[in-house]
Amino acid sequence: MSVQSEAAPQVADGTTQVQRLRPGAVGLLGVLFMVLANAAPITAMTGNLPIVVGYGNGTHGPASFLVATIVLTIFSVGYVAMAKHITATGAFYGFISHGLGQAVGMASGFLATMAYVVFEASLVGIFASFAKTTMETVFHTGSISWIWYALIAVAVAAALGYFNVSISGTVLAVFLTIEVLLLLMMSFGVLFTGGGPDGLMLGSINPVGAFQAGPSSKDVTMVAGLGLFFAFWSWVGFETTAVYGEESKNPKKIVPRATLIAVIGLGVLYTFVSWMAVAYAGKTGAVDVSQKDAFSLFYAPTKDMLGGFFLNVYKVMTCTGSFACALAFHNAASRYLYALGREGLSDGLGKTLGASHKKHGSPHISSVVQSVITLAIVLLFFWLQKPTDAAPDVAYTQLYGLMAILGTMAILIVQSISSIAVVGYFHVRKMHPETARWYRTLLPPILGAAGMVYVVYLLFQNLEFAAGAASGSPVFKATPWIVIGFFVLGLAVAICIRLANPAKYATIGRIVMEESRERSLEVGAAAPAGAIPAQPTGEATA
Repeated sequence: MSVQSEAAPQVADGTTQVQRLRPGAVGLLGVLFMVLANAAPITAMTGNLPIVVGYGNGTHGPASFLVATIVLTIFSVGYVAMAKHITATGAFYGFISHGLGQAVGMASGFLATMAYVVFEASLVGIFASFAKTTMETVFHTGSISWIWYALIAVAVAAALGYFNVSISGTVLAVFLTIEVLLLLMMSFGVLFTGGGPDGLMLGSINPVGAFQAGPSSKDVTMVAGLGLFFAFWSWVGFETTAVYGEESKNPKKIVPRATLIAVIGLGVLYTFVSWMAVAYAGKTGAVDVSQKDAFSLFYAPTKDMLGGFFLNVYKVMTCTGSFACALAFHNAASRYLYALGREGLSDGLGKTLGASHKKHGSPHISSVVQSVITLAIVLLFFWLQKPTDAAPDVAYTQLYGLMAILGTMAILIVQSISSIAVVGYFHVRKMHPETARWYRTLLPPILGAAGMVYVVYLLFQNLEFAAGAASGSPVFKATPWIVIGFFVLGLAVAICIRLANPAKYATIGRIVMEESRERSLEVGAAAPAGAIPAQPTGEATA
């Protein structure tokens, strides 16, 4: 099927012929590699676990990952039920529009897009920090400013994102495989040797421990807030399985399968690896190391179990893993921008954000826009955010930390709304009764929404502690207002479109794959090859 590269025409019934991304570009493994790279296991473990152990749950840190696995699995039950019937590049944007109406869908789409946009900049920050340290300690280069490593990451991600998604998938697959193997080799080494000074410490994975205070925690609320926040942060990106639905070979099967495999697979990996890292260090050592030399929580067992060579490989993999994560977020952000632009919301750009490349079938315009935004954020932090005695590493403590907090707050809110949308779609609007079941599309989404709202509440309660030394930054202080502002902006845009152009309003979040049952029959002129009819899909609009 060919891909159209010109603006889509209008047809007689008011529907819009729009472009689509290259169909059949990726299979199940390709989607899995890209979404698992979003989670960046080696970055999540090396960067997040020491904070959970040192300042949150103590040696019960692994229990936070187990609890997060349970909550996210429950959330995914309703999410994949929607994915079976709606295949839209905008994922959350499309799901919420169908379940709660176009206005809430547009607001959520703005919020989700903002989250994925800033996540790339966040990961570029930690990549730059890892790269600087690795080059100086492993390759013994001279001291080079982090900004040069950041600029290289932005440039390479921009080039890969512009071309065929399969190129990006190949790069991500290589990086992801090596980093997971390293984590598992280290962890099984600890397991087979019986753990550290206190043995295997089975109590570390007791779910009750996720709500118990560590030695440096002020109270239980602080424990749950910090421990669960960083645990959930480690999963961000798994839901992007739906973003690649339009480009997958069989989205009705691949997206649900990939989502559940990603959630449960990451949960097993995170819980096991974090448990072994804590067990190696012991009851006292785990907390001490996490507070004084955080990365050694993983560097020490890697060197002991695998040797100095693999420790150096591990350090290199922190660079490639964080870059792979940045690249995956670049792809996700580009597709959200593409989804918004494809519905005619960027007409003033000439070649809109919704244009797909004539040869590669990639969202090339939105990819370029995403690269420009990332570059602007990186340069802004380089020029305006100065190092301090408490936070000397701007790339890690400020660019990575603050952008991750901003994005995580936004995406958790969108996930909560998405769970409510599942209930609205199947049980309020009575869509697809053959799928609607209380144990699939009612109870799990309600429980998932409650869990997400609770985590958002805890995040608000512990924002300053989570930001650490960067809490004095004006970016940090503006974070809640940025989140609220983007949601309100999305609502305002939707209302303005409804007043000015009801026909265009009716298409918000309604562009889906040709094979989707939500698409109504075409009327009038035949669609050009590769085009998708975008319209109200025969459903009542909000």
